[in-house]
Amino acid sequence: MSNSTSLPLSAETTDAPSEPALRAGNAERSLSILVPLLTVVVLILLWQLLVVGAGIPQYILPSPLAVAKALVSDWGILSPALWVTTEITFISLALALIGGVGFAIFLVQSRWIELAFYPLAVILQVTPIVAIAPLILIYAPTREAALLICGFLVAFFPILSNMVQGLKSVDHNLLNLFDLYGASRWQTLLHLKLPAAQPYFMTGLRIGGGLSLIASVVAEFAAGSGGPNSGLAFRLLEAQYRQNMPRLFAALLLLSALGVAIFALTSFISWLSLHRWHESSLKREN
Repeated sequence: MSNSTSLPLSAETTDAPSEPALRAGNAERSLSILVPLLTVVVLILLWQLLVVGAGIPQYILPSPLAVAKALVSDWGILSPALWVTTEITFISLALALIGGVGFAIFLVQSRWIELAFYPLAVILQVTPIVAIAPLILIYAPTREAALLICGFLVAFFPILSNMVQGLKSVDHNLLNLFDLYGASRWQTLLHLKLPAAQPYFMTGLRIGGGLSLIASVVAEFAAGSGGPNSGLAFRLLEAQYRQNMPRLFAALLLLSALGVAIFALTSFISWLSLHRWHESSLKREN
């Protein structure tokens, strides 16, 4: 007769991370934030020392302090332009998402459909937006519509190509299983192909977010028109013509901040969608 007794299960399971592991994880996250911030601060300090030490005039290279002052004093001019650029970027990205996903679903329905229409999308992608922006500005009904079309065209193809690749990368064993159980084409699309293509869609979203901003700025450079509905690109040109370098650098700073914010937002959406199940977002123990 065995004298061994079964021990009750502890409230703390072995799956829970230990306190040293939690501390190590918090330290790693803190370092991942502090190291880039310290790098930026050091570069700004070196920039300031270079301008002051070398006596570089402000109309050639403004100091970070001059850029900060311009950002505050010209905020009434730059903030509406920032809003216009942000609005055009996000609307064009939303249109590219709708069009890219919808067209990708249409293409994968038949190999003949893909052979007929996919080359047209490739032609639109490889044609430089700088070359066709003047034509779009001529034929578009309004300037805002032209900017939206330019942003849409540039962001459309990365989303389309990633979605097509994702929809075609579904495990054939799972497709055979759905066929075995008599699933319809739409059931297979909704419950198998679209979830399997989600990581590819998130990649296209991150790429398209940055490209839509770039296309909006390039299109506004090509438009070259001012007014109350002008974006940051026109404010850049205006500051260049007036030799107002602090304002020019302030507008560049806002554009860079907008690009970083878009990348952070799309990366967060990707992590939120994938971190519970996909290998690209799961944290490994080794």
